[in-house]
Amino acid sequence: MNRKTIAAAVVAVVAIGGIAYWTLGSANSPLQGSAVAAASDSKTITIWRDPGCGCCDAYADYLEGNGYTVTRVDDRDFDKRSVDMGVPERGIGCHLAEIDGYVVSGLVPVEIIERLVSEHPDITGITLPGMPANAPGMAREKSGTLKTYAFGKDGVTVYSEE
Repeated sequence: MNRKTIAAAVVAVVAIGGIAYWTLGSANSPLQGSAVAAASDSKTITIWRDPGCGCCDAYADYLEGNGYTVTRVDDRDFDKRSVDMGVPERGIGCHLAEIDGYVVSGLVPVEIIERLVSEHPDITGITLPGMPANAPGMAREKSGTLKTYAFGKDGVTVYSEE
């Protein structure tokens, strides 16, 4: 083999290895933001909820009505799981969910979840604290303004107020 052929082979191996490393590293990251995440555009969501909570079931039905596949997990300690997954204690919502590597706490409207997974911000997740009476799962339709917060390594900020 001549030097050009060997050099081309080395460049190809390094490039393939770099792409594999970047892809696998991004896929295992708790924070999304990679091309892999952008390509997934998942409509599969897991919800951890108190088994006796009717609004959590209504919220899951709302998500399913908007094309999501919802896995419901009974977890009386979802609030502890929420904190363990990064939700600020004062920001805990009615239940905890995970979609595309993001944490979603509370009765967050579907359009905000879709914006989260399409924009892929460098955050851990979003939360709609408490159980607002005008949120999906509590009301037939969202009415009025809901303030959703982003949280992650940079602290807590307002993600959406709509």
